[in-house]
Amino acid sequence: MSVSGTSPTAQALLVALLAVPAVGAAVVAVLPARRDRQARIVAMIFAAVTFVLTVLPVLAGRPGSRPGAPVTPWVDLDLPWVPALGLRFHVGVDGVSYPLVVLTGLLTLLCCAYTVRKVPRGSGSGRTLSALLLVLEVGVLGTFLALDLILFFVFFEVVLLPMYAVITGWGGPGRRAAARKFVLYTLLGSVLLLLGVVLVVTKAGTGDLIGLTGASTLTRTTQCVVFALLAVAFAVKAPLWPLHTWLPDAHTEAPTVGSVILAGVLLKMGTYGLIRIGVGVAPDGAAWAAPALGILAVIAIIAGSLICLRQRELKRLIAYSSVGHMGFVLLGIATLTVTGLQAALLGNVAHGLITGLLFFLAGTIKDRAGTGSLDQLSGLRETAPRLAGLFAFAAFASLGLPGLAGFWGEAFAVVAAVHRGGPLWSTLAVVAAIGGALTAAYFVRLLRRLTHGPTTPTVHSLRPTIAAAEWFAWTPLILLTLAVGVLPALVLAGTARPLTTLLGGHP
Repeated sequence: MSVSGTSPTAQALLVALLAVPAVGAAVVAVLPARRDRQARIVAMIFAAVTFVLTVLPVLAGRPGSRPGAPVTPWVDLDLPWVPALGLRFHVGVDGVSYPLVVLTGLLTLLCCAYTVRKVPRGSGSGRTLSALLLVLEVGVLGTFLALDLILFFVFFEVVLLPMYAVITGWGGPGRRAAARKFVLYTLLGSVLLLLGVVLVVTKAGTGDLIGLTGASTLTRTTQCVVFALLAVAFAVKAPLWPLHTWLPDAHTEAPTVGSVILAGVLLKMGTYGLIRIGVGVAPDGAAWAAPALGILAVIAIIAGSLICLRQRELKRLIAYSSVGHMGFVLLGIATLTVTGLQAALLGNVAHGLITGLLFFLAGTIKDRAGTGSLDQLSGLRETAPRLAGLFAFAAFASLGLPGLAGFWGEAFAVVAAVHRGGPLWSTLAVVAAIGGALTAAYFVRLLRRLTHGPTTPTVHSLRPTIAAAEWFAWTPLILLTLAVGVLPALVLAGTARPLTTLLGGHP
């Protein structure tokens, strides 16, 4: 074990973060089929314990720097994994990964709790669905915790089959085609990611991210090739325009909890990887590709908004809105400034909270009305005013209303582009701001169609009451959307130093 300054108790915490949901998935899977509801409750308990564990690293202290190490995790564990190949099991938490680790624990808990009350119709049981949610949590947490490139790749791939199973097992009528499309796109990204990881490890002689970040020995040409491979791989997962076309189908067909996990945390694996590995390991390659990334980002913002203005299916509209929101995240990353990367981190967390809430609400509306067609959903405020009010709150948060979580990431991304200077970045900032206005336009249009106007027969028969399990799933997202909107430091605290290091020591 390498010297890290991390106490054995804190290192045990990192092991528990991965072990508890893994053990929970195994326990739930072996429970008898006749105890389906009890199995779902057990899954919720394991998810609750994991969520508590995700909060604890901030209390474990922030150790001093290792000699010669530019990156200092708050907590880390470095053990031999496959000694014959020189592979190590190196995991840790710092200010960049911590908010996403907590977000993953929270959304998994809420989805497991939601599943206790309602299991979507499908070919599998609620017990199997709950076990898959816990397996997904292991993969996502491992991705955010990994401080070794090979380990990162392994955890990055863990989520593929469970999400495929969730979509095909409990999705809508077109679930099989949507799941196949998801797998094919993701496999393409995986091949490119593997090529990039192998190239870095071969050229640098190590996959340790602490050693590679801020002190890369790779040549500029190698960094450009590596960054190009990684950028496309992570763009598929995020997804970023023009590699986004699998997303609307997957969201439309996935069950509610599948959409929440997919939008809330799986998409963040791509943008997190672009920050942690793309920028950190290949800074010269990032600088070379930055103008192209900025242009693609604003295209995504505008394209996502224009497509949303034409959508007539509720979940599909929310899915396309993610393309625009991820465009703001990419714009922040492309500026290669501390402000821009902080905007990306804020955008990631805000999108997870807000879009997770939107998909919970959209899933509830679709389940009760039997349709997601906006042509058949009108007058919701007349029959279900509380549901309409909650959806309006989530929509206003998503369009970037000041005081709510969605505002800061988009505003900081535009500010970072302005501060980057030059005709190109100033133009990109202006176009992105126009895209923000278009975002407001399509959400206002959505609210007019969904909550106002004459009540359709479908909505008239919709059950207005909100169950306790639904309040349990939605309330934390509502409160955190407000909290992050008022105090963005909840996400940004502890990010300045590691982000400065990622940028080579230049804020």
